[in-house]
Amino acid sequence: MKIKLASPRGFCAGVDRAILIVERALERFAPPIYVRHEVVHNRYVVEELKAKGVIFVEELSEVPDDSILIFSAHGVAKAVRKEAGERGFEVFDATCPLVTKVHTEVTRAARLNQECILIGHSGHVEVIGTLGQYTKSEGKIYLVENELQAQTIQVQNPDFLCYVTQTTLSVDETKAIVETLRQRFPNISGPKKDDICYATQNRQDAVRALTAEVDVMLVVGSRNSSNSNRLRELAEFLGVDAYLIDSAEQIDKDWFKKDSVVGITAGASAPEVLVQEVVSYLKQNWQATVDQQSGPSEDIHFSLPGILRYPQDAKAEEPA
Repeated sequence: MKIKLASPRGFCAGVDRAILIVERALERFAPPIYVRHEVVHNRYVVEELKAKGVIFVEELSEVPDDSILIFSAHGVAKAVRKEAGERGFEVFDATCPLVTKVHTEVTRAARLNQECILIGHSGHVEVIGTLGQYTKSEGKIYLVENELQAQTIQVQNPDFLCYVTQTTLSVDETKAIVETLRQRFPNISGPKKDDICYATQNRQDAVRALTAEVDVMLVVGSRNSSNSNRLRELAEFLGVDAYLIDSAEQIDKDWFKKDSVVGITAGASAPEVLVQEVVSYLKQNWQATVDQQSGPSEDIHFSLPGILRYPQDAKAEEPA
């Protein structure tokens, strides 16, 4: 067996920042620390933080007064921020800066009374938070999930319309949806820079390159991770059997032959320790050898809230 490791894979800058905010808050204030929603969509990460004293909640009504509260990397609606302020929580915002960029675009549209189309998956926590940035009653925000909806959606003012996207979508599918929207609404405007984040793009590009060389693709990531699911779907679309796994424990030996070439990648919320466990499992059971794919380097860092920042922290960059 041969293993080909995708590059880049695993944690992105937004996930690094979100987890570090929670860990620094634990150091600074001591547990319990409350986090609204899973800070990132990975079971291993969530269980590790629970063991350190983090309590994950879905509603602010579950948080006691005078608590430390952290918003997850996926962002929250304006109504949630307002409620947190009224309750007097000390809030730290772990929203990925690239999600915040999309929020800013929606807020600008609402301020201008410009209708907005959000391309994304219904019910995903990032989408819920982004929809919740549009609070103007004069206009409207619409959710489009696929090309069919893009072909049929009706808006009130097609000449004053914009679109934004969820940050973790399939690059190819999103491009097709945008093209459909542009055909139907020639005056629609989009963001100056794509909303799909650099990490999502890079990980999909790495899978696209790797599928030409492998028989099977393993994607390390949790079921509720949007970007991890997109990696599995992309590999399958390109003709390779692909499996989404939380850990090596979920591997089925029937997926492989003794001479299989196995590609391994990880979603942006999956830690490298899980990838190495999968590699070790395949080495132990199949005497596999490992080859590292070449890929673009990712050296982006996002700044932490001032009170949680150490002097030695890396210089941070913010999205344009």
